[in-house]
Amino acid sequence: MRIAPTALIALSLAACAKDGTLQLVKEAPETRWRMITTDQDRERLRNWRKAWVAALPEARKADAAAIAEQGPLFEPDQALSRAMPPAGDYKCRTFKLGGQLPEMRDFTALPWFSCRIGEGELPSFAKLDGLQRPMGRIYAESDTRVIFLGALELGDETIPLTYGQDIKRDMAGYIERVGATRWRLVLPWPTFESQLDVIELVPA
Repeated sequence: MRIAPTALIALSLAACAKDGTLQLVKEAPETRWRMITTDQDRERLRNWRKAWVAALPEARKADAAAIAEQGPLFEPDQALSRAMPPAGDYKCRTFKLGGQLPEMRDFTALPWFSCRIGEGELPSFAKLDGLQRPMGRIYAESDTRVIFLGALELGDETIPLTYGQDIKRDMAGYIERVGATRWRLVLPWPTFESQLDVIELVPA
């Protein structure tokens, strides 16, 4: 899909300034993510609030202090303008809220890992290490939200799946900015373990 020149100019604003300060993206590149989204993932994205309503109370019961400590990260309606993360290296961590089954944990905080926002005609998100590595493309939606569509790379795989190849490995969510230089990738109703995954991103 070709992107308008003005969008490419906007994307170039993702880079850091010469003095090293982070420059927010003024305008996300124009895309049409709905044209490629599967029925399953349209349902996931449509019901994002239901995922929060189901998962967040259970997570609070499990560890209220940990939820409160993260402040706006776990506030469903917290979203600042300029949602597209600038291209570059980030440190990320995953929180799993609400177990899918009674025997599963309702709150899990995983260790920090390396991730990257890549630039190009379509920006990308990729987890760079670990046994489960989400990776995919970021699509424009609004000034306060952009859409992530990707797939889960496992183990020692070196050739990532593309979105739509395997319904069990497909991932769909949205990215919002929740602080000056803090973003979250929210994945409602992931295939495995939890009812809601929240991946925090901060510049490395």
